Amino acid sequence: MLRVMVVGLGTMGGVHAASFAAMDDAELSAVVDVREERANKAHEKYGAQAFTSFEQAVEELGSELDVISICLPTDLHPEYVKKAADLNVAIICEKPLARTLKAAEEMIAYCEQKEVSLYVGHVVRFFPEYQKAKQAIDEGAIGTVGVVRTTRGGSYPVATEDWYANTDRSGGLVLDLMVHDFDFLRWCFGDAERVYAKNMAGVSGVNEQRKDYALVTIRFKNGVIAHLEGTWAHEGFRTSFEIAGRDGIIQYDSQKNQALVAEKASTDGKPGVAVPESPLKHSPYALELAHFIDCIKNGAEPIVTADDAYKAVEMAMAALQSAEENRPVAIESQTVEL
Repeated sequence: MLRVMVVGLGTMGGVHAASFAAMDDAELSAVVDVREERANKAHEKYGAQAFTSFEQAVEELGSELDVISICLPTDLHPEYVKKAADLNVAIICEKPLARTLKAAEEMIAYCEQKEVSLYVGHVVRFFPEYQKAKQAIDEGAIGTVGVVRTTRGGSYPVATEDWYANTDRSGGLVLDLMVHDFDFLRWCFGDAERVYAKNMAGVSGVNEQRKDYALVTIRFKNGVIAHLEGTWAHEGFRTSFEIAGRDGIIQYDSQKNQALVAEKASTDGKPGVAVPESPLKHSPYALELAHFIDCIKNGAEPIVTADDAYKAVEMAMAALQSAEENRPVAIESQTVEL
């Protein structure tokens, strides 16, 4: 039984706490949140010890922890991942890994130096629709892929200290939200070659409009072209993707009843048949965290590695640089930390 402490009880911290509390092979031993009422609610609901500071929790629990889950604002990830690494525990950190590439690189190196495992929560890899799309691509169901289009977004997020609106802390829409699609596309098609982006709200400072919208075009090294749309300017959360290959197309739209629709091109030019796939009943977040726990227990390689998380940040930073400089940016030639 692995003893877990969740640090930060905002939206994702709440999901992590509930998921760990429901597991058979993990125990939610402690929670930390600067808001005492949040910590106390988790204590009342799950029986976990509640603390208002990381230091207080460590002083009391010491070596009684096996896993620390970091669910804090992005700019705080480096500090607390390193603090957790000093305790020689396994670390689960919510995406994105860090606000800058340099910070992400330092986090990975620090965990390697301390010989502790670092897992990063890129949960889209655990959504059945995305898993089935990846499987279909790998199996050649639609032939060689040429063009991809994705959409992700909804209303502007609200959080403690309104940290999402402070782009210097969150990275805004491109780093915080679109990083999901960067990771998914790289999972499917490998490394990106160059990026071109337009970002409505800018790449630094406070977003006083509380609206954001971005378009990102990516050329992958294998020739695939992807067009990504991200929004924090619409009501109702939506995700979608359209993956076009030589022999057919894979489509998914969360606003439709079907979880996934694959249309095979026919040899006689007539429209293909839509084949709906039903999603699994288990929460992708719970599946992701259970996977990480299993990897920790058995020393297995995770579906998403710390290096994958670094590469997703790399793509996001290239997009931010492109939007700032109004030019395409080659992934390997990034020089600006935004």
